[in-house]
Amino acid sequence: MTVTLITGANKGLGYETVRRLIAAGHTVYLASRDAQRGRRAAERLGAHPVRLDVTDDASVAAAVRTVEARGGLDVLINNAGVQQEMSNGSVVVGAQEVTADVMRGTFETNVFGMVRVTHAFLPLLLRSAAPVVVNVSSGLASLTRVTTPGTPAYAYRGVAYPASKVAVNMLTVQYAKALPGMRINAVEPGFTSTDLNANTGTGTVEKGAGIIVRMAQLGPEGPTGGYFDAEGILPW
Repeated sequence: MTVTLITGANKGLGYETVRRLIAAGHTVYLASRDAQRGRRAAERLGAHPVRLDVTDDASVAAAVRTVEARGGLDVLINNAGVQQEMSNGSVVVGAQEVTADVMRGTFETNVFGMVRVTHAFLPLLLRSAAPVVVNVSSGLASLTRVTTPGTPAYAYRGVAYPASKVAVNMLTVQYAKALPGMRINAVEPGFTSTDLNANTGTGTVEKGAGIIVRMAQLGPEGPTGGYFDAEGILPW
């Protein structure tokens, strides 16, 4: 049986992804920063709760010990993320207003947190016969789209969030090159209505989770080092 862990999974895209992967036969660890909320969500879905704060080394190490004691890990989904530049309702902080603190806070979760979790779980993943890593990115990380007038990405004014997801894409490529025996990809779930964007998104979590679920089920012959949405390969 495939064993999967997904961060930031007590609500939104993470929660829906857990539900779909359990239905597909995975044993899933629902990782959440808030232990109580994570436990309630896991009980509803039939997942295994594990407390995991991607910004805290001790929390991540404890989660690794929990998963290792129960047998190991095949799939890691780095889903936890923040969009601090939209913390005040749907007000986006543009280039003229963005501060180092906003950048630092966003990168701490979206980039450093992803690295922290991936690094910690790599020894377990490398023991798997078919290890997979899925990094939840964004269409705003496509430099091609952001520089193409007339596209929604071009119109987006924010800085911290798309910059953090560009870093996620680069990390995905470099991890994939360094670890050719693993399937490591970045995915774009679309502008999904979740707490991340103050529920301003136009897509549903059911639709958005589709690409995450698909890439989490890749076999050894699947693509690696790629950037995908529901329609296929995205331009960098």
